[in-house]
Amino acid sequence: MTDLEDKLSRVLSGAAQHAPQAPAGLVATVKARHRRRRTRTTAVHAAAAVVLTAGGVGAAVSTLGRAAEPHPVVSATDKAEPPTDRIPPLVEKVWPEAVHKIPARLPDGRRYDPQLLLDDRTLLVMTGADDGERLSLWSYDLGTGRPRQIAEIPPTRGSAISADGVAAGGGHIVWWASYKVAGSPRVARIWTVPAAGGRPRPVADVPLGNVMKEGHITGLTVTGPDVVFAYEKGGVYRVPLRGGSPQPVKGAERHHILQWPWVGVHHGKAFFRELLNAETGERRDAVVKADEEVRCGVLRCAGVAMRYKTVKVERPRDRSGKEIKCGTRRCPDTVQTQTVLRRFVRDRDGSHERDLPTTFYQGDVARLERFFDVTLRGPGNRSIQTLYDAETGRSADLGIRPDAKGRSTVPNGRLDRLMTYSLKNEMYVLDLAAIK
Repeated sequence: MTDLEDKLSRVLSGAAQHAPQAPAGLVATVKARHRRRRTRTTAVHAAAAVVLTAGGVGAAVSTLGRAAEPHPVVSATDKAEPPTDRIPPLVEKVWPEAVHKIPARLPDGRRYDPQLLLDDRTLLVMTGADDGERLSLWSYDLGTGRPRQIAEIPPTRGSAISADGVAAGGGHIVWWASYKVAGSPRVARIWTVPAAGGRPRPVADVPLGNVMKEGHITGLTVTGPDVVFAYEKGGVYRVPLRGGSPQPVKGAERHHILQWPWVGVHHGKAFFRELLNAETGERRDAVVKADEEVRCGVLRCAGVAMRYKTVKVERPRDRSGKEIKCGTRRCPDTVQTQTVLRRFVRDRDGSHERDLPTTFYQGDVARLERFFDVTLRGPGNRSIQTLYDAETGRSADLGIRPDAKGRSTVPNGRLDRLMTYSLKNEMYVLDLAAIK
């Protein structure tokens, strides 16, 4: 695969950000582009009807946007307008202890991309991604506003990805870069540098197959003297930070890293239903019913309950009455409808179940297994991005609004405590772990 193909695969993968069942190869690419892109057109999680054809059987997919929705109001122009949702207060009013507002550029004018929190007041950021300069890692003191350069990220010849999967632990920072030497397979090189600063050094080269089909590596984590990672197609490996050859983690040959040491597999519509503690051997199985699609964490699962129904359909015909084919096949005699009955979050053992807002999308992940991104409908049918706390039932308006072209900032972050986004000249840094 060429560098162009590798980059193209990541761009195409970004379009699948909200897919509830991402195939191998999407997870890390979505994550990387999600951090680097500052804006995109927001997806509207509204009611939809999509007809798919596979193996001669169609599937009509429909979702319910709101339960018992009131009748539309009529505007002064006699046009029906959709009802608006109740918008919660701004996030700095709801959770002031979690919000840090800092300049969107470093004091020298450089743009930066937040990566993770090194501690309660230190943000790790990367510069150079948007400016065409050498990539560098910096620590940013949220109290004083002072940045400190940790290291420049070494360029790698033939590299398509210079720095991805940034992680930290035990005073070390790690990341990986993808590169290819002519005549050799593509490789993911893992790098490390002391968090206090220093010269980066390579840890190990991890062989990659066809990244279009099998993906890169993901779940990079520092644990004691080692680094662990997983292939996106499955399989967890460990390598010493001092360097060496990656070795498979026993019992996790098909697994993905959820939150080390917890690893699991993707079973159809139940992601991480079964978990294995790769260090102790403990196993945890989640309660999942037959009609449910869930994504589980270490403590909780979130998902939807579905109702499936097969309906006969009339084959389409043209004006002359001749049957129209669906591609090279005959159109299906039936379609399967899928209707969302409820959206929920509950503990893995099935207890403490509570409803999630109707605009929760089943492909979304919960930050800290607690906070969900929820899109509400504001005046003028504008999308309002909010954060919902499933533990307390409280919500907060993130203050993000679409521009004239309908584009909107996308909050960055993964499953951990950090959530960031920029508004005008400010960067919002939310430490979700500070919310009690």
